[in-house]
Amino acid sequence: MEIAGRKDLDAQPEPVISARSRSETKDELAKFATVKQPEGELLALNPFPAKASPTVTGSLSVSETQKPQQYAARDSRVTGTGGTAPASVATGVATDSIPAIRTPTTRTLRPQEPAAAAQTYSRLALSEAKTSRSGEDKKLSSKNIHTAYAESDFKRKQYFDDHETARYPKYKENNFESVLQNPLSTFSVDVDTASYANMRRFLNEGRMPPKDAVRIEEMINYFSYDYPQPKGVEPFSVNMEVASCPWQPEHRLLRVGLKGKEMAQDKRPPSNFVFLIDVSGSMSPQNRLPLIKQSLQMLVKRMTENDRIAIVVYASSSGVVLESTSAVNKEKILAALERLEAGGSTNGGQGIQRAYALAEEHFIKGGVNRVILCTDGDFNVGITNQDELINLIQRKAKSGVFLSVLGVGTDNYKDALMQKLADKGNGNYHYLDTLEEGYKVLVQQMNGTLVTIAKDVKIQIEFNPSQVSSYRLIGYEKRILAAEDFNNDKKDAGEIGAGHTVTALYEIVPAGIERTETLAAVDDLKYQRQAPATPAPKRAAISDSKEMLTLKLRYKKPDGDKSVLREHTLIDQEKKLSQASTDFRFAASVASFGMVLKDSEHKGRANFGSVLELAREAKGGDKEGYRAEFINLVKKARELQRD
Repeated sequence: MEIAGRKDLDAQPEPVISARSRSETKDELAKFATVKQPEGELLALNPFPAKASPTVTGSLSVSETQKPQQYAARDSRVTGTGGTAPASVATGVATDSIPAIRTPTTRTLRPQEPAAAAQTYSRLALSEAKTSRSGEDKKLSSKNIHTAYAESDFKRKQYFDDHETARYPKYKENNFESVLQNPLSTFSVDVDTASYANMRRFLNEGRMPPKDAVRIEEMINYFSYDYPQPKGVEPFSVNMEVASCPWQPEHRLLRVGLKGKEMAQDKRPPSNFVFLIDVSGSMSPQNRLPLIKQSLQMLVKRMTENDRIAIVVYASSSGVVLESTSAVNKEKILAALERLEAGGSTNGGQGIQRAYALAEEHFIKGGVNRVILCTDGDFNVGITNQDELINLIQRKAKSGVFLSVLGVGTDNYKDALMQKLADKGNGNYHYLDTLEEGYKVLVQQMNGTLVTIAKDVKIQIEFNPSQVSSYRLIGYEKRILAAEDFNNDKKDAGEIGAGHTVTALYEIVPAGIERTETLAAVDDLKYQRQAPATPAPKRAAISDSKEMLTLKLRYKKPDGDKSVLREHTLIDQEKKLSQASTDFRFAASVASFGMVLKDSEHKGRANFGSVLELAREAKGGDKEGYRAEFINLVKKARELQRD
């Protein structure tokens, strides 16, 4: 970007061919957005125009009467006034996620993505405000508003809001496993993408995401990859590729990819949707209920006469806003969404029960029956025990009504709960940080998000000890299964939607390569001797194979109870990283970015610079601009590290 005559070429935004530039997206978003370009300022897109929300006045500010008290108080501490952000920045980024500050000395920003532009402006303004205030003001700002500290090797500054109570589940990172001791790796597939969008929100706000908010598998699976379509009646294709590992060149990197069968829009089965919408007080900021309403309105406009929609809301009590209604009556459904307003505490459990009752009442056999839960997850009255909520979801999922979760919000975001509900509800979990993300999830990827083509999809890989010394599954910590769960059809696993791609990466230590880390050892048993599970001669005979691994996959049809087994093998062709496919290298760059963000002990030589180099080389066609956006996020993370 160019600031006050200074050019930083390395900080130039990556050219983005975004979905917004495509005609279908531009026309769709134009109905919910106003574009203004003040002379000498940036081009910004506001997904929350004044018509949709009377509290928006052309800037980031929300009227003080509408703004939650804690945000107004925080803004007054930052500015010493009412806390209004610069009127020159018109954007849909939520006020509660950007500390409002006094208008600083004029700075010129280069045109860039709207959210990123506003966040950059906010970060620059905050930086200037902190350095220009009196000593007392600076002391107050640094002590009460933000905490700056150096963390591990990053030695970076990171800012946290005093009021932020967001919670993220903590998972122990997968370690290397010895093939001789643990030859089987078993896990459930995962098509959630919430972690990537949430990570993007943090970086666009000018701060690093918490380590526990970074789930590498969700970052990798945010992107689509060019896997071939399945053949015949198979619901998805299975693809494997192996090459040198970029952060540990002496190791190998294995990519396993599934591609769900595409489904034409006119072939989509009839749908029975129930929108279950949190309208509690915590949903009032612009990046919560208003964003949910506009995202769902885009989905409604894509519904056909074969679809039905009902709307249930919950706060201090729950209620049916709209009985199940044919999508022929779009105006009625859209009007019901538009009337929703936030207020009260949250009784999520009661709302879920009502939503499932409606879905079951209008159940479409052979169709798509789904509850779409939209919330920040801040359940504070009613059924607040997570186990009770999860048990409720599991029971209802058995009826054939699946659950998808759309998460929103910042400070009180309950990621762990929403993740569990979606997992147990045979659904998927997405985080909406912008209206464009709502379009991606609910319009562009509508069939993948809402139409399940296979459920309880499990993968089990057996590694050959003559070819592999040890292995590590990258991510999927929340999806690890016991080896015996693979053949157990009662064990729940993940779902795959139409056209979805699912990718998993393994870091592999070849046989004969000495690892730099030591595997955890177990003491010898006192009361018995350990014996091999199979006779030694048989084990020796199998180890002569040149195959690196055998992959087994199980899945059920959406309405089935018995799984289907498929089996594939792979021989390592000893490809170098430079010989690997573009998609392979890009997925590797995303994985290494996640490891650097988490400061993983397994990140090896990876750093933001190496991630940037690999991602740029593997950007490919990028017709929708998501990879260019990723490259810009890596640049932002590197700049934060330097601060």
